[in-house]
Amino acid sequence: METYAKIEATASCLPEKIITNDDLAKIMDTSDEWISSRTGIKERRISIGENTSDLCTTVAQKLLKASGVAAEELDFILVATMSPDYQCPSTACLVQGRIGATKAFAFDLAAACSGFVYALAMGEKLIRTGAKRGIVIGGEVLSKVVDWQDRSTAVLFGDGAAGVLLSDTGTYPLIEKEVLAADGTRGDSLTSGYRALENPYYQEDSGQTSALTMDGREIFDFVIRDVVKSLQAMLGAEAQDIDYFLLHQANARILEKVARKLKLPQERFLQNMNHYGNTSAATVPLLLDEAVQAGQLRLGSRQKLVLSGFGGGLTWGHLVIRL
Repeated sequence: METYAKIEATASCLPEKIITNDDLAKIMDTSDEWISSRTGIKERRISIGENTSDLCTTVAQKLLKASGVAAEELDFILVATMSPDYQCPSTACLVQGRIGATKAFAFDLAAACSGFVYALAMGEKLIRTGAKRGIVIGGEVLSKVVDWQDRSTAVLFGDGAAGVLLSDTGTYPLIEKEVLAADGTRGDSLTSGYRALENPYYQEDSGQTSALTMDGREIFDFVIRDVVKSLQAMLGAEAQDIDYFLLHQANARILEKVARKLKLPQERFLQNMNHYGNTSAATVPLLLDEAVQAGQLRLGSRQKLVLSGFGGGLTWGHLVIRL
């Protein structure tokens, strides 16, 4: 018999500190009207003392409790992030050690805003090829990488983490269709964490910054042009059969345009960016967990969803899944 992955539980963790648009207006030249009218964002969570591994560890602990799985039973831990605590050890390894998942291998996946979609696709393959249980998390503390003097980016991002626990107990395929893609020729449209070449024999003077930089217009055009075309090609007439679309929460105007291009009602496109902003790899799993906790989505219901991430890399990925 073929083995199928199943989502046993979802969970999330958000910092307690809420920063509204009016709060930002006190420290930079911006306003609630300027931010909300252009992005749909009203507030975001900002970490006060919690690093990425802390948020991800709490998510992992919640997943274990909700599913009744012991940490020692996990075979793998995958963390999608562009804001890890360290380059080494990985955030996933920090989580593995803290929860006592002694039998699990662990690694981070860096695909920016597509990260969770990429990681869930990897986790599903691991289950189908022999793993019994594993955790997939998207987690970010972007407040430590943005330039807080740059209002064009600082107002967009927030902190948070969320994820799923997968098991091999599925009775039908979790992922029905999959598209993972990248275009590194446009990688400079969104960059973060640049490390200059520096050693006793060479000192780089490139002028590049380690802070997050983004060409907002280029990213917007990329989504409306390339990502939508990719979604249309994957779904075709099947788009009408999708119960809900859980797309990366970057900009409310983007989601409105995607809905119109797919000729679908806006109500099928779930949103929570007004409360959390753009949390990169965490946006899709945060949206998933929020909808599950609210009862809008039900694990094991066979509801048909599209998960879609897109952003830095440039990367994009879509999954048609059955809950």
